[in-house]
Amino acid sequence: MDIAGPVPAQDAAAPASARDEMFALLRLAGPLVAANLLQMSIYASDVIFVARLGTQALAAATLGVYLYSVVMFALQGLVGAAAPVIAAELGRRRHAVREVRRSFRMGMWLAVLASLPFMLALAHGRDILLLIGQDAQAAAAADGFLDILLWAMIPAIMASVLRITIAALGRPGWAIGVAAVALGVNLLGNWLLVFGNWGFPAMGLQGAATASVVTSFAMCAAYAVIALTDRRIRRYRLFGNWWRAEWARLTELVRIGVPIAVTLTFEGGLFSAAAFLVGLIGVTEVAAHAIALQIAAVAFQVPFGIAQAATIRVGMGYGARDSVWIGRAGWVALVIGTGFMVLTALAIWVAPRAFVSAYIDVDAAENARVVTLAVQYLAVAAAFQLFDGAQVVAAGVLRGLQDTRVPMILAALGYWVFGFGSAVLLGFPAGLQGVEVWIGLAVGLLAVSILLVWRWSIRARLGLIPRTA
Repeated sequence: MDIAGPVPAQDAAAPASARDEMFALLRLAGPLVAANLLQMSIYASDVIFVARLGTQALAAATLGVYLYSVVMFALQGLVGAAAPVIAAELGRRRHAVREVRRSFRMGMWLAVLASLPFMLALAHGRDILLLIGQDAQAAAAADGFLDILLWAMIPAIMASVLRITIAALGRPGWAIGVAAVALGVNLLGNWLLVFGNWGFPAMGLQGAATASVVTSFAMCAAYAVIALTDRRIRRYRLFGNWWRAEWARLTELVRIGVPIAVTLTFEGGLFSAAAFLVGLIGVTEVAAHAIALQIAAVAFQVPFGIAQAATIRVGMGYGARDSVWIGRAGWVALVIGTGFMVLTALAIWVAPRAFVSAYIDVDAAENARVVTLAVQYLAVAAAFQLFDGAQVVAAGVLRGLQDTRVPMILAALGYWVFGFGSAVLLGFPAGLQGVEVWIGLAVGLLAVSILLVWRWSIRARLGLIPRTA
């Protein structure tokens, strides 16, 4: 039977001041940011190994990973609904042990149930890639890659639920350790299976996919061990009664999570469409676009981690029905997230070539055109850093209020009407050589950031704040 009980005060204590809230937020966000950066290193290591197999293999892996990543990003958003729900239960404190366990259990159920149809779809990856006009040979190679990679989906999404829960329960630091272990497993797996070292079979592209599957299972297992052994976490008995359905709770997670998944798909779709538009100009522009976007993506991991932490902090205030705590947590997160992006924007603006040099030799004559274009794109990226930080943190604080449906609509409007529309309307005849696409991205991010921050600022008038306890 479920054992109910109050959560200890230190698990969900309201901060006494903005300074206290800032430190609470940073303690939670710091490990999440570090884990996000390590996760990016895992993806980068895959590219490094596969690139040595040749252009055809790299193209096939890129196509396969693109399809897989689109699905993964959406599913992580779906189960991400567990964060505000668990945080609210901690904030309420009444029967929090039982309620957290139920939300976690249904989050894990959702990870499995939602993954299955997408795994079936990815099993037909070749047909999907041919349908969108990709090269037949690359699509065939990507199909075999996806047939293996799709088995990483369920453990990866389950690991995401575990990470969310463990962070909300006050142990975000474990995310760094698990991500570091995952990076090591992935590097070793690629080294052994892609090229056949230490007597292992040289599986090539399939070896890289197998390494990713092993890495996902390792991450899930590591988090499970933590949940069972950490003194602070194990009292919640997260795996207790794992077979028992809580349909109302599952429905609540779906209600909150589906708009999050759709919002992330809108955002990811905009950047994918931007790459397609740049591809219509030329290969050199695509290379410059990829470099500039990777630089922006690294900087984005900081406000993204702050947004993840803000969802939990605002969610605790929401569960406690403490409007002061809610407001303080949200505004502190917005100031810190946007403030950091001011620093990255200045750094990119002042020394763009230094950032580009991390990816290619900026002094080589054959790279001159790519470097010139990348620097131009980064000039725009420096501006949209501010908007990117504001929009992701604003989305995070609204999720803490379990407000996801209207932000989804605002994201669709901002990204696709203002953002993509601006990129298309500026038009290629303008002679900006891809810069117009980046201006479109900046306009889209600016629109979404304004809309979401505005909605956050009028949260009380919209009835998003629960009555004060």
